[in-house]
Amino acid sequence: MIELRRKIEQTIRERGEPIPFSTYMEMCLYDPEFGYYMRNASQFGKAGDFYTSSDLNAVFGRLLARQFNEMWRVMGSPDPFLVLEQGAGRGHFACDVLDWSANKFPDLFCALHFYTAEDSPALGKHIERTMKRHFQSGKASSLSAEDDLFKMNIVFANELFDALPVRIVSKHGSLHIDARDSKFVEVWLRPSDEELEFLDRYSVHPEEGERIEVPPTALIGQTFDLDHGFVVIIDYGYTREEQLAGRHRGTLKAIRKHSVSRNPYEAPGEQDITADVNFTALAGIARQRGFHVHKLVTQSQFLMGIGEANQFADAFEDCRLPQERVKVALQLKHLVTPAGMGESFQVLIASKRVDVERASALAGLSFGRSQMA
Repeated sequence: MIELRRKIEQTIRERGEPIPFSTYMEMCLYDPEFGYYMRNASQFGKAGDFYTSSDLNAVFGRLLARQFNEMWRVMGSPDPFLVLEQGAGRGHFACDVLDWSANKFPDLFCALHFYTAEDSPALGKHIERTMKRHFQSGKASSLSAEDDLFKMNIVFANELFDALPVRIVSKHGSLHIDARDSKFVEVWLRPSDEELEFLDRYSVHPEEGERIEVPPTALIGQTFDLDHGFVVIIDYGYTREEQLAGRHRGTLKAIRKHSVSRNPYEAPGEQDITADVNFTALAGIARQRGFHVHKLVTQSQFLMGIGEANQFADAFEDCRLPQERVKVALQLKHLVTPAGMGESFQVLIASKRVDVERASALAGLSFGRSQMA
């Protein structure tokens, strides 16, 4: 987008020096006028640039409603029970959770209030349409500045952290962006102490030819501000151990119309820019905030654990025709199999002031346990 390119160039000129890559990425994605996520909602879904698990089928929200019900009971069935979805997208997940809770878990539904948080004005309007009846009934609302994250019982984030602006470090220093002759130019400057500390604590130092992402730890920490309850994070990512084994060293990519590119400068504002999530960093930040971090599981293990008790009846309940069952089966397969999202997505569950033994026995953390017993 020409307007955004000019705006970034103007920012560089006004500062009189190259900007950190994280600033460039933030403007590309979140500039109020021209940012990729801020302009419209057409990039979501199968017809857009990408889709999330909740875009596939209502079963994702239904399974999470079943898990939230279990978490509610582990916490002693508090009333009210406050659930926040960060990066709520178009509101489909929140709507599916509320609908299925009303249908299958009436006690939970009576106590439940669902908050949505979404920075994009375009997506916010979509949420208002999707969840109109839940907003009108008082069972849901958009998170406001007056709402206290500290009081939430569950904070849920699906494919949120991969879109946070990252800094990039190589053997040559910290990546900054300059503008010369109407082109963006990469400049390497001395890395900050904060960047080096992150590599020491949560990641690896880049070797020749490698680039390592450094996420915004302060921003991530805000997710773990609640006093009592669970944080559930689902995203594609890796651990430090995998980096030490030579994998996930440089994961930044641009996505447009389901096509992946390594060039984040090609179409600023018109393509998604994303990086895989460092789950070792997420776990470390959670522990600093007083959380117990449970074992990391794949999305496949998580959903299979929730669904195995009733053989995924949640997925097929609305199917009336054989072809409908086939369609849902294919969608479910994409959620749980290695060829789909099942093995590339990880699930981190962290709990605070919750009985650790009971929390560790949650269905989503227990797949295969009965077979091994």
